[in-house]
Amino acid sequence: MKHTYRIKQNYEFRRLYRRGNSVATPYLVVYAMKTRRKVNRIGLTVTPKLGGAVVRNRIKRLLREAYRLNEDKICQSYDFIFVARSKLIGAKCQKVEREILRAMKQLGLLIDEHGGKNV
Repeated sequence: MKHTYRIKQNYEFRRLYRRGNSVATPYLVVYAMKTRRKVNRIGLTVTPKLGGAVVRNRIKRLLREAYRLNEDKICQSYDFIFVARSKLIGAKCQKVEREILRAMKQLGLLIDEHGGKNV
């Protein structure tokens, strides 16, 4: 993640939940909010209901990797929170990538091949 930092503080998560725009897919929920920073930040939420530590950490690794592979296609200066849903258990990386891109497209945060935002 060359242009991305992590969101770790609870108050930052709460602020995004309260003020951010959200999109839900069958695999995840994405919250997004414009910031004044030059870089994107991501936060990950995986509830213990989805499984033990091994399962939760695998889901977090999948989400981070899928985001990393596509971060050049996503607008800069945003904070994102990815909330995992139960369908994400056992999903392949390609499916997670498609779901993230689908959610970003619904939020209007994908960059087209000419450098502009997709609407």
